[in-house]
Amino acid sequence: MVKKWFLILVSLTLFVEVTGQQSRLQEAFSQSYKLESAADYKNAVSVLSQVYEENNYYLNLRLGWLSYLAGDQTHAVAYYKKAIKLMPLSIEARLGIAYPLSVLGNWDQIINYYLEILKIDPNHSLTNYRLGSIYYNRGKYDKARVYLEKVVNLYPFDYDSLLLLAWTKLNLGQYGEARALFQTVLLNRPNDESALSGLSKIK
Repeated sequence: MVKKWFLILVSLTLFVEVTGQQSRLQEAFSQSYKLESAADYKNAVSVLSQVYEENNYYLNLRLGWLSYLAGDQTHAVAYYKKAIKLMPLSIEARLGIAYPLSVLGNWDQIINYYLEILKIDPNHSLTNYRLGSIYYNRGKYDKARVYLEKVVNLYPFDYDSLLLLAWTKLNLGQYGEARALFQTVLLNRPNDESALSGLSKIK
């Protein structure tokens, strides 16, 4: 009987501890959102740091974002890496880590994280678009085309993807396809300056 009551007491104690910690986490997250909305990013980080648990995915993800906003890119990357390790299939953490890595200029790392996302979800439109953009800006139009065509096939009337694919086709010398894409852009946004500029370059 004593053993039974001891087990019940231990269970209740653990329940209270877990419930109390969860309550503290919710309060800290709530405060961090208020501070973020006031652009007080450093204090938002501080609030969450007080309840930090290394094996908590949500804390690492949130601290990664807030550290990025606070200008602390090194810690932001570290938090996001921990989040990815804790949740290996997390797409949101891989999208998140791209922000501080872009500030640090680590574009090759960003490409690797984006490729990991596409292994998880080959049709992830945002990732395909961003990879297309990176390769376009690097002048690697053949690679850019592959990713941008996938997005346009999924979202045939998406302005950004249509426009970037049109410029990609133009740079590849595929003028007929470029013309058709620029004209479709003009259906989406009549008198779009970029589309009109692209059309003017096609003889």
